[in-house]
Amino acid sequence: MEKYIQKFVRYLEIEKNYSPHTVINYQADLEDFSRFLGNAAAENVDYLALRKYLAVLKEKSLGNRSVGRRLSALRSFFKFLTKESYIKVNPILMLSSPKLDKHLPSFLTEDEVAKLIESAFAKDKNDILGLRDRAILEVFYSSGLRISELVGLDVDDIDFISGILKIRGKGKKERIVPIGDQALGAIKKYLDKKEDQSPAVFLNKNNKRLTTRGVRGIVNKHIHSVGIRQGVSPHTLRHSFATHLLNRGADLRTVQELLGHANLSTTQIYTHLTTDKLKSVYDKAHPHA
Repeated sequence: MEKYIQKFVRYLEIEKNYSPHTVINYQADLEDFSRFLGNAAAENVDYLALRKYLAVLKEKSLGNRSVGRRLSALRSFFKFLTKESYIKVNPILMLSSPKLDKHLPSFLTEDEVAKLIESAFAKDKNDILGLRDRAILEVFYSSGLRISELVGLDVDDIDFISGILKIRGKGKKERIVPIGDQALGAIKKYLDKKEDQSPAVFLNKNNKRLTTRGVRGIVNKHIHSVGIRQGVSPHTLRHSFATHLLNRGADLRTVQELLGHANLSTTQIYTHLTTDKLKSVYDKAHPHA
């Protein structure tokens, strides 16, 4: 199994151009399966062996989402082995994945977002860290970036004239995202105050590129300062970005492009969050409403 896992990992890195984080997760899941098999060869894995592995995962009290992720890794792995003719028959084709519960993403109201962003200027409007924090919050909400995309943002990725960002998203895919005037203004104020010439936009107090952990700490600090409910994270601002766009009439396909979702089905979850908008349209449009 080990030699096939290494071949598959190289395939993910070189041909599929997957992110290091994704590759590490796939490799860990496959190595767990390899430990379950013991000395059994990949060529001898059959449907029964996979069912037994599924039972072992259930005994460990893993949730459906965790089990589904491991099965997803195995599907990709055996598809690769079959495609490359390392095995003749794909044993996982008949195995069904556990049904996942749909978790609706939380989001902030427009007033809560405004309150959160203003909190970054609560003490000193000329403080470099306050300027940075406000720019971070503005960019999150203005462009709906993932936290990894925000920390990877370089100064050269920002077109201040056209009002767009060049983003490197999941799978190292690049996309162009518009950014609003308020967010651009916040970035300009921060960069004018920032003395370090690092290519990175957002730096920590030691003038090093901010990490995802650092950004989470910044967002959490301002969440607590304004007393917004628990469970809010940088990703909540991304959810708020998508939900508010849909509430104000944006079409689903456009929101998909802005978020960098590969599949429209991923974006469709936000339609469950816009019931107020749906009811408003229904009340105005339907003759018996």
